This record gives sequence, structure tokens and C-alpha cells, in this order.
Amino acid sequence: MKIIFYLGTCDTCTRILKDLNPGPDVILQDIKKEKITEEQIDLMRNLAGSYQTVFSKVAKKYKAMGLNELQLTEKDYRKYILIEYTFLKRPVIIVDDKIFIGNSEKAISDAKAALA
Repeated sequence: MKIIFYLGTCDTCTRILKDLNPGPDVILQDIKKEKITEEQIDLMRNLAGSYQTVFSKVAKKYKAMGLNELQLTEKDYRKYILIEYTFLKRPVIIVDDKIFIGNSEKAISDAKAALA
């Protein structure tokens, strides 16, 4: 399975998608239009090792909701990602049993190699 979770209104995600140039065998899921399912977030956790790894602490709502002042658990990270798409660190790229998270140069170059 090859899937890219991204935000269509995010310029960084748009630039990365253009750079990756995914083929027709790659599923593209705009997380604003199509919510992340429980199965998908659990798959991400299984591949990444934790929900915290795929959680974005730079999302504006993180501070706005006061989450930065709380001691969040894995259960909390999962819950917040499922209810608010902006809490997913983007993009998340899954290629078979590998996961690439975020927009760092290394994550994107590794994902590009895996997709090739």
C-alpha cells in the first residue's frame, strides 16, 4: 500500500506532492476533505512507534486549546488527531511497511526513494 496523507490547502504539502510526483498506484488523501480513520491512525502508530510521533505540536490549535500546558498521553494524542486534522504532522507518507512523517528534507528524500 502506498498512501500520502496531506492537507490540500497547505503550500508546503502542495510543493512536496509536486516534488514527489506520485504515480497512479499512490492513494492521495486530503485530510481536510477525508478524515483520518481509526484504522489509519492506528496503522501510523504501529509503523511510527507512537501517536506522539505523528502529532504536530506546531499546530495553532495546540496552544489555543491549552494542550501545551497539559501532560498528554498516547490516548490523548490519538483522540486529538482523530477530532482535529491539523494535529497530524504533515505529510505522512506510507509505502508498504515504511512511514515518513513531516516535511524535513530527509523524510521527503527517503519517501521519494521508497516511492521510486
